[in-house]
Amino acid sequence: MPPPPQTNPELVESLPFPTAAIPGIPDLMHHKYVIRDAESLWTGSMNWTADSWTREENVIVTVDSAELAARYGEDFEQLWTRRDVQHSGKVDTAPVLVDGKPVRPWFCPGRGDKLAHRIAKAIGTATRRIRIASPVISSGPILGTLAQVATDGKVDLAGVVDSTQIHEVLRQWEMNGNASWKEPLLRTALTRAPFTGKHSTPYGPGTVHDYMHAKVTVTDDIAFVGSFNLSHSGELNAENVLEIADPAVADRLAAFIDEVRGRYPGIDL
Repeated sequence: MPPPPQTNPELVESLPFPTAAIPGIPDLMHHKYVIRDAESLWTGSMNWTADSWTREENVIVTVDSAELAARYGEDFEQLWTRRDVQHSGKVDTAPVLVDGKPVRPWFCPGRGDKLAHRIAKAIGTATRRIRIASPVISSGPILGTLAQVATDGKVDLAGVVDSTQIHEVLRQWEMNGNASWKEPLLRTALTRAPFTGKHSTPYGPGTVHDYMHAKVTVTDDIAFVGSFNLSHSGELNAENVLEIADPAVADRLAAFIDEVRGRYPGIDL
C-alpha cells in the first residue's frame, strides 16, 4: 500500500477548533467519518484530498441515526482521549435499525479480526452474487474464502481492484517469506473470477493519487462499506465499516462496482 497523503500540520493547527494528531506508526488512523449534531453520520472511503475528489473511485455513505452516531462518537472518544490506534475500536457491533433496516457498525482494530471473519463468512455463504471493490485483498480469512468461491464457480462473483497496488503487494510477499502462502490464493481469486484492475500511478514524491480507492463488498442483499481495505493491515488500522442489510442499497452498490470494473481491463498477474 502507498504511504498516506501528507498535509501541512501548521495549517491544520490553525483551524478554529481543537485538533489531535494520532500517530500512524505502525498502524494507520485510517478513518474518514464525520458525526454531526450527534444524530447524523458521514463516512466511507474518501480521504479529504483534492485527488480523492477528482481522480479516485470512492464511496460515501450518509446516515441519519442518533444511535449509530453515538457508536461512532464512542470510537472517536477512544482515539481522542488515548491518541492510540491500538486501543481504539472497542465498540458494540449490535445492529441498529435505520428506516427499518438493520445496520451494524464495525470498528478496527478493536473488532478487526471479527470483521474479517464476518466478511469472509458472508462471501462463503452467498447464494446469488458477490461484488467486491477493494484496492488490495490480503486478509487471510477473506482470501481463503474468496479463492474457494471463485474455484467452485457456483455464485456470480466479480470485482475490481487497483492493479498497481496488487502488484506491489505481490512483490512485498515475494520479499517476505512469511506471506508466500497468500500468493496462490490471491492469484486464484482474481483469475478464476472476472476481476478487473485499475493501472493507477505508482506512489512517488509529487505524483498524483489516482487509485481505485472504493472499499465495498456486496454479498446477496448485504453490503459492507467504509474505510476498510480487505487487507490484514486493515484489521490493525483504525477503520470503520457499515454492514447494511438492505436489498436496495446492495443493488445500488453492486451496480456501482460493475460500472467501475467495466472501465478497466482484466487483472493480469
